[in-house]
Amino acid sequence: MTKDKPTVTIHGDLCKGCGLCIIHCPKEILSASDKINELGYLTTVVSGEGCIGCANCYIVCPEPGAITVVRP
Repeated sequence: MTKDKPTVTIHGDLCKGCGLCIIHCPKEILSASDKINELGYLTTVVSGEGCIGCANCYIVCPEPGAITVVRP
């Protein structure tokens, strides 16, 4: 399947809920969730559509591998 729009994936098992990705998303598609991961942190989730593939979230995330941005 070919994707024609950028996508962002938050890997909840690695997310520490710092919120930096939420603050830096220009399209405001990320939000805090009430789900606690195995590490005991509230995770961030993709809560909207319209990712533009800017990768701001990926760049500011201090946790390696917690965010994946795919650009078509």
